[in-house]
Parts: sequence; structure tokens; C-alpha cells
Amino acid sequence: MPDDIQREIDRAAEIIAGATYCVALVGAGLSVESGIPPFRGAGGLWTKHGEPPMDGYRKLLGDPAAYWQTMLARRESSDEFVRAIDAAQPNPAHHALARLEQIGRLRHTITQNIDNLHFVAGSKSVTEIHGNRTKLRCIACGARWPFEEFVITELPPPCPRCGGVVKGDTVMFGEPIPEAALRACYEQSERADVILIAGTSASVVPAAWFPQLVLERGGTLVEVNTEPTPFSPACAAVLRGPAGELLPVLVKCVEEVLGVHG
Repeated sequence: MPDDIQREIDRAAEIIAGATYCVALVGAGLSVESGIPPFRGAGGLWTKHGEPPMDGYRKLLGDPAAYWQTMLARRESSDEFVRAIDAAQPNPAHHALARLEQIGRLRHTITQNIDNLHFVAGSKSVTEIHGNRTKLRCIACGARWPFEEFVITELPPPCPRCGGVVKGDTVMFGEPIPEAALRACYEQSERADVILIAGTSASVVPAAWFPQLVLERGGTLVEVNTEPTPFSPACAAVLRGPAGELLPVLVKCVEEVLGVHG
């Protein structure tokens, strides 16, 4: 490990080890390292194929049955994204975050990803801003269910709790971020004295609001990213490189600082 990177890792490890309440904000960079293509940028699905309709949520509300027919057909399709996300497995960055939570240094993860890989890796305390592709959600009461456990006898299926419209949990264009998820993100950010930014540009709201909240309350930022973000100048430690390579090293150093083994 180059000396300059090791110094940043050591500094970050001391900060996280000494944190009272550390929260992570992660994004598409972690999914990309698991083989899931990004939506935007070089090689992005939307860059190659065009963005989905901006009025998707409005169309859902107008014709839920048509939405369900399209969604079920896509789940059975073999397009590039479906194949990639079905095959994806957690990478070392996911496992490192789960380990950091296990040893009590990471209290919560706010993720912009929909792939469920944080939970597969073993993380327990996670808020998914944009939902989870393996789940369904009622847009009226906010109830959520694993897709495979939800009994569908008609299209569209009504919410068994309130009779409202049920849709895939992932947030569509034009759809508000679910109130419960947004509230949890604010609550976690207001408690945090350290926020670990990993695999995200941290430039798209609402995700970009959370590091700013921590800064405004006098908290500390640590970044693990391949490229600079708007928060890089304010970070106490910046680890420049892939999260899958650097997070496991960082967590190992945190364990050394704490004297944790196994």
C-alpha cells in the first residue's frame, strides 16, 4: 500500500474507531464492483439505451394493472440489467461494511442501491432510499413485503392491510421518496458524528443532504471513492480508490485500533 494512502487509511481508522455514532452513505460504485452496470455515465444503461419514461409513476397511478403486466414481464426478461442484478453477489466492500457494523463501529448504512446486497452480506441496519428490487410496497400505508412472499391473485393486487395500490419497492421517476425512508435518513444523519461516504458522487439529492447535515452539526466526513465528490475538500480523510479494495483494509485497521480479533 503506498504511504500516502496508508496515512489516509490510518487517519480514517482512528476517526471511525473513536466515533460515537458512525453512519455510512453508499451508492452505485459498490453495485458496479459487483458487476451491476450503472445507469448513468460511461457504459451506463441509460447512456446506451435511453432513460426510462419520466412520467412512470403517473402512469402507474393511472393504470396499475398495465404497470403490473409490464413489471412481471420484465422480471421474466433477460435484458442486461436483469441478468446482471440477478447474478450479482456482495463484494468485499459490502462485507467490510457488514463487519464494521458487527464490531459496533458502524451504526447505520444509508444506501442509494436497490440490489439488496447489503443484506445478503450481513448488514442489519440499512435504509434504502430508492427501495429494494426484491420487495413490494404499498404507496398508501408504506407496508413492504418480500416479492416472493406476496400472494398475487389479481392484477393489480390490493394491499392486504389497507387496500391501497401495491407496486415494486424501487422508486420510479416522479415518485416521492417513501416518507419512512426519508425520515430514517434524517434521523440517522442527525445522530451521526461521523459519516463514511463510499462509492457515491454524493451530488444527487436527497443523498447529498445527509453529509451536509453532519457537517453543519460539527461532525466529521471520511470518503472512499474513485473520484472526488463535492464533499472531498471537507473530509478529514480521503481514500482514493475502489471501495472493494480500500474498505476491507480500512476495517482491518479499525479492528487493530480497537484490539478486535476474529
